[in-house]
Amino acid sequence: MGTLRNQLRLYLVTDPRLCAGIGVVETVRRAVAGGVSMVQLRDKDATTAQRTDLAVALKTALHGTGVPLVINDDVVAAAAANADGAHIGQGDISPAQARAILGPDKILGLSCETPRAVRDADASLVDYLGLGPVFGTATKTDHAQPIGFDGLAQLVALSSLPNVAIGGLKPDHISGVLASGADGMAVVSAICGQPDPCIASRAFATFQPEGRA
Repeated sequence: MGTLRNQLRLYLVTDPRLCAGIGVVETVRRAVAGGVSMVQLRDKDATTAQRTDLAVALKTALHGTGVPLVINDDVVAAAAANADGAHIGQGDISPAQARAILGPDKILGLSCETPRAVRDADASLVDYLGLGPVFGTATKTDHAQPIGFDGLAQLVALSSLPNVAIGGLKPDHISGVLASGADGMAVVSAICGQPDPCIASRAFATFQPEGRA
């Protein structure tokens, strides 16, 4: 599917509760058919073994699509499932430790909520940044203070690493995210739990960062 910046364009973060109706695997399958370009498996309540098993099932569903799969927080599960990579937060395992487990060729994403975190991100270890939260969201209750589009633009400007905006984003936020200069939009409830994840994903089709259509 091309470069990492392209893959970050429409980034789906799974939520097992919201996906309960048709399941995570079927939600992802339909969402990718609608245009999702990268998938993060996030399940805070699962065990490493459960995440590994689900990741293997998702890899099968994604086979041939060119859509990467990363696992939130659980670098061990990402390595065990041979996922495309992992995504970690500031309070999780360090980027150096994560890279040591994943190896040099896997994708590693890092959440950054402040200018200092963005500036401190080591481009020799980290492949992309998750920036936000732009808005508050019920799918992640322990998030930091929302930064809005102005704060997002500030963070985008501080690093040359590929990045994806996250936090309460919906289709009507596309213009604001585009104006910030972000490479992609990460979404949860705007796709997970929607009546048709394929149609929900297509609602983001107008998000086309300049030069990366």
